[in-house]
Amino acid sequence: MAEAFGLYTHIRNNRIRSGLLLVGLFFLAYLASFGVFLIVLGSSGGSIDLREAVSMFVGAFPFVTAGVALWVFLGFRINVWLIGKVTGARGITREENRDLYSLLENLCIARGLPVPRLMIVEDDALNAFASGINPTQYTVTVTRGLLNTLTRSEIEAVLAHELTHIRNGDVRMMVIAVVIAGVISFLGEVMFRTMRLGSIRSSNDDRKSGAALVIIGLVILLVTWLLAAVVRFSLSRSREYLADAGAVELTKNPDAMISALLKIAGKADLDHVPSGVMDMCFENDPDDFGDVFSTHPSVAKRVQALVQTAGGRVPAEPPRLSERNDLIDIVETRGPWARRDPSHLDR
Repeated sequence: MAEAFGLYTHIRNNRIRSGLLLVGLFFLAYLASFGVFLIVLGSSGGSIDLREAVSMFVGAFPFVTAGVALWVFLGFRINVWLIGKVTGARGITREENRDLYSLLENLCIARGLPVPRLMIVEDDALNAFASGINPTQYTVTVTRGLLNTLTRSEIEAVLAHELTHIRNGDVRMMVIAVVIAGVISFLGEVMFRTMRLGSIRSSNDDRKSGAALVIIGLVILLVTWLLAAVVRFSLSRSREYLADAGAVELTKNPDAMISALLKIAGKADLDHVPSGVMDMCFENDPDDFGDVFSTHPSVAKRVQALVQTAGGRVPAEPPRLSERNDLIDIVETRGPWARRDPSHLDR
C-alpha cells in the first residue's frame, strides 16, 4: 500500500510540475517573439531605441497571443495526423494483427482505459510511441522492427509503457511541448529570413541603434532556445521511470520490460523522424554527448531501476550487446534469467 501511494503521489506531483513547466514554455514563445521583433526593427534601419521597441511590442502583444493560441489550437486538433505524416505511420486493422489488438485491449480493460487506435511505422527500428491529447485522439504506434523482434510478453510490456504515459497525462504534456517548441522554431525561421533579406539602410546613428537591437534580439532568442531545451529535457526523464514502473504494475512482469529494453537499446533511432517526435518514443538513443543531453534516461539506468525497485532480473547474455559497456556492467553483476515467453506475435 505504501509503495502504491508513493507511486501515485509521484505521478500527481509530476503532473503539477509538468504543468508549471509548460506554462513557462508558453511564455518562452512571448520571449522569442520579442527577440524576433527586435531583430526585425533593427534590420529595418529605423532610429528606434530599446524603450520604444518594448512599448511597440506591448501594443502588439494581443496579436502575438492570438497567433500563439491559434497555433496551439491547430496543434491540438491535428497533432495525431501531423505526427502520422512525419513518421509515415498507418493504421492497423484488427484483421491484420488480432494478437496485437488483443494485447492492447486486455491491458486497457485492466487499466480501465478506452482502447486507443493502433498504428504502425514500416521501419526496421525498434520503437513505439503514444500520441493524442484526449480519449478520442489517443493512438499507440509501433514499428515493424519492434513487432518482428520482440516476444509477445515484451511487446505487451512496451504497450503497457505507452498506456501508462497516456494514463499519467505524459502524452498530452509532450504534445503541448512539441507544439509550443514549434512556435519557437517558426519564430526562429522568421528571424533568419529577416536577417537574410533585411538590411540597415540609414544614418550611422540609425545603423548603430539597429545593430544594437539585432544583437539584443539574437541574445534573447539564444536564451529562449536554451531554456526551451532545458524544459524539454526536464519533461521526459522522470516520466520514463514512471512509465516503466506503471507497465510493470500492469503486467506483473518486470523481466519482460527489462528484456524489451535490452533488445531495443541501440536500435531505436528513426532516421526520418524529427527530434520532437523522438522525444515521445519508448526509447530515444543518447546523442554524441551521451546521457547528459538525452531526453530519456539511458537503458542501463532504466534497467537498473527495474532491478532495484521491481525485482526484475537481467538475462545472462542479452542479445547483441557486446559493444555496450554500460549494459555489460549491469549484466555481469546479476544472475542468469530465463525468458518467460519465447513465442512471437503472429505477423
